[in-house]
Amino acid sequence: MSVSEQVLNRVHRMRRGEPFPIRGFYPLGSHTSVQKALSRLVKKGEVVRASKGFYVRPKPLPSLPSIKTTTSAEQIAKAWARERGYKLVNQGQDAAYRLGFQTQAPMKTVFWSDGPSREFKVGHQVVEIRHTSKQKLRWPKKPEGILLRGMLVTPPEAVEPEDLKKAVQRLALTPDQTQDIVGKLLTFPMLNKWTSNLITLKELAK
Repeated sequence: MSVSEQVLNRVHRMRRGEPFPIRGFYPLGSHTSVQKALSRLVKKGEVVRASKGFYVRPKPLPSLPSIKTTTSAEQIAKAWARERGYKLVNQGQDAAYRLGFQTQAPMKTVFWSDGPSREFKVGHQVVEIRHTSKQKLRWPKKPEGILLRGMLVTPPEAVEPEDLKKAVQRLALTPDQTQDIVGKLLTFPMLNKWTSNLITLKELAK
């Protein structure tokens, strides 16, 4: 089977609308032959070059099948991080807004990562990756991680006890879960200025 046929077969197994890296195709042949095979598929409309090194199968809109969409800048950013093994979390301002520490939503989608800083664009969508320390990336997708990142960008004196109570409610934490999480955050050196607030939160959770 030729490289072009192998590339086509693999492309057809890719889910529509989800970006995939060209690097995953290189075991099928030389870099040049794989690149040429994908370029031919781009010309035929089988795939779209979504970003440098990433392609996607167009996805028809359910309401308008004649119109096809590709992917989002956020999906490409996540695919890039996944392929390279980088951690990716929502930035602190996003966490602070979710917790109610800030009233204005971030104007731009930004992720913190242990990978290099870079930007992804798809149409008018822009997603920024900002390199940061691994300490700030602790507990991804967990309530303690959201609290950590929200606190890192918020002055502790700007948060009242009632704000802490609402933050816990937004995260749907039980008293026991709150106690456990506060215990973790109290041992985190970067939150030394938050010690008083965290002790208050622990008392509120009793």
